This record gives sequence, C-alpha cells and structure tokens, in this order.
Amino acid sequence: MSAMAPVRLGLVGAGRWGKIFIRTLAGASEVALVALASTNTASRELVSGETRLFNDWRAMLDAGGLDGVIVATPPATHAEIAGAALSAGFPVLIEKPLTINPAEATTLRRQADRSGLPVLVDHIHLFSPAFRRLKALAQDLGPIRAIHGIAGNRGPYRVDTPVLWDWGPHDVAMCLDLLNALPDTANATRLERRPVEGGEAECLLLDLRFGAISADLVIGTTMDKVRRFEVECAGGILVYDDLADDKLTQNGSPIEVDRAQPLDVALAEFAAAIRSRSTRPEDLAMAVSVVEILARCEARLGTADLPEG
Repeated sequence: MSAMAPVRLGLVGAGRWGKIFIRTLAGASEVALVALASTNTASRELVSGETRLFNDWRAMLDAGGLDGVIVATPPATHAEIAGAALSAGFPVLIEKPLTINPAEATTLRRQADRSGLPVLVDHIHLFSPAFRRLKALAQDLGPIRAIHGIAGNRGPYRVDTPVLWDWGPHDVAMCLDLLNALPDTANATRLERRPVEGGEAECLLLDLRFGAISADLVIGTTMDKVRRFEVECAGGILVYDDLADDKLTQNGSPIEVDRAQPLDVALAEFAAAIRSRSTRPEDLAMAVSVVEILARCEARLGTADLPEG
C-alpha cells in the first residue's frame, strides 16, 4: 500500500448498516471498497463492477488483497468474523456493539492486543464533531452533575438484536467517553413492551451511576424518531441533538460545529490507524466496557417490570 493509494477495504454484510457503509465508501477518497462478502442476492447492484463479490466472508479473507475489514453483520456474529479477520492479519472496524457477550469481547480484545492490529468499533456518535465539541465544552463548564438521554424510533424491529443491544451501545458509549469512568451501578427497567407487525416494540430505561453523577437513558422502538443527549454542568446545560439543524446548543444557544458526517470521520480514522498501525487500545477497552455494562443491564431486566400490553 503506497502512501497515497486509497486504503483497500473489504466489507462483510450488506444489510441496513452495510448499505450505509457502501454509500459512504462510494464517496470517500482515502478508502476504497474492493471486496464485499454478502448473502444479499442484490449485492452486485449495490457496488461498482470493480468490487469483488463473495458469498462467504471466509472466502473474502482467504482471497486477500485487503488493507482492512469492516464487519457490519448482526452482533452475535461479530466475534467470529472479527477474530478470523485478525487471525488473517487484517485490521478491523466493527459495527457496534463489539459483541453481545462479555467473554467474547474480552477474548477479542486480547487477540487484538496480541496481533498489534488496529480494531475500532463504530460507536457512531463518538465520531460526531458535535459530540466531540460537547466534550470539550463540558470541561470548561465545571463538574458534570447529570446526564439525560433519549433515543429511539418506531422500529426497526429486529429479531436478531434486542433493543438493549441495538440502541443501548450509543448512549452508554457516550457516557463512558464523556466521563472517562465506569459506572458504579448499572440498572435497567422495561417501561413498555408490545407486539407489532414484524416483531416486538420495547422501551427501556437505563440508570447508570458514576459516583454523584446520574445518567438516565431512555431507549426504544415505541417513540417517534429522537436522538437527544443532555449534559447538566455546574456552568450550564449542553445538548447534543443529532436530528436538529443545530446539533449542539449551550443553554439553548446554538454552537457552531464542523458539519462532517460521523461515518466519514470513522472511516478516515480507521484508514489513518491502518496506515500508522495505531492500535488505539483505549478505544477497544471502552468498547469492551460497553458490552459488560449492557450485560449487567440485561441481567436486571425481568419480566415483572411492567405488564405487557
């Protein structure tokens, strides 16, 4: 790989997020999608004729010709695919969550440490310029007192990924990244659960405590589309609203931020890590912590939180 050549990436998965990766990669200059492994029968229509297609991700890894691999498959498959990619010598960018099993997450982290290869997890809001500016401003506004998050939509209703693991990783990752600490306690309550066409709708409340700082995070598939993350500081209130025109406000006033798309930032940083062989172990450690915290929340979810309706 020459210094100026695009970083050659292979993508595993052409589902909802895989298609988003494909569209983003098509407009990127630093990276190029050179291979796609997918069972989607319409895969050829999604990519250029120069992209090699594979029905099996193992065949894609064996074929080589890659500088890195993106894993955009259901979370239960992440550990196997990412582990195989590392064994084949490829850096990996994994769609969140890292895994849905703490033991698998820890094993993958150890394998990454041994390999010396970059492994990034696409906790997409951590790559948002608006959220990164919020972090910087929070340091100047005095101690953080509380965090309030709400995120959800009316769907998607997934049979392969529970709401906790589909929506929860984002807000938990933002809390860990912002506070640079792990919660003392992690609780979860089911606020609503009901059958809908195509699956089951659910709304959860995650309650994390970081010493004196509380973080209450509402997530689910029973609400109109929303993505709001509010941080109460001693010197004011910062709000990251990913769906608003003004994605960041301080005490209600807009704050100017870079308009770069988070996935573009994530891919650029993945490419930079590949070129420099920067392993970013602190990012992977945090991704493991996200899995562990969600597993603790999952253990707290019982069928008696609220009657199903």
